Amino acid sequence: MKPLIKLPKSKFVRVVCRKCKNEQIIFTKSATEIRCLKCGEILVEPTGGEAIIKAKILNVIS
Repeated sequence: MKPLIKLPKSKFVRVVCRKCKNEQIIFTKSATEIRCLKCGEILVEPTGGEAIIKAKILNVIS
């Protein structure tokens, strides 16, 4: 049986800033630029679909 509602392909991920090692939780399909809360380094750049993640991904949160 086919599900009525499709599950989203986007996820939340825990990343660590390469500059100051601060950990943050971000959305993989972010529509806005996300910066590190501690040092201001760009962590995510939006592309209109799957965002470009410039930080190191630690794990995926289900």
